[in-house]
Amino acid sequence: MATFGTLLFTWWKGEKVGEDQFGNRYYKEKGKPTGPFGRERRWVVYKGRPEASKVPAAWHIWLHYTTNNLPDQQAVAKQNWEEEHLPNLTGTEFAYRPGGAVNKGGQRQKSTADYQAWKPE
Repeated sequence: MATFGTLLFTWWKGEKVGEDQFGNRYYKEKGKPTGPFGRERRWVVYKGRPEASKVPAAWHIWLHYTTNNLPDQQAVAKQNWEEEHLPNLTGTEFAYRPGGAVNKGGQRQKSTADYQAWKPE
């Protein structure tokens, strides 16, 4: 959820340019640009918790001035090896936990490699 100041600034100075599949809304500054290097300011208002990894690649390159084209104007071909964008799941119940992880409740397998523990003399 955006802070009160961000919502106020967005209402006062923002012009909505789009929304992504996660419900995040993207804005640019109305009127004369006052951002860095005389460019228009661009920002995102996240749906739910603010998490930068929720921003898909096409919106990321627009936010960071790599392109002035919005995602629906970009001709980016999706490769067959690409997976659908997912936000960072670390710290959530959907995070990856290997076998034997404490919070997964499993038992760690014994090492079968040719490993010998170091012992001080």
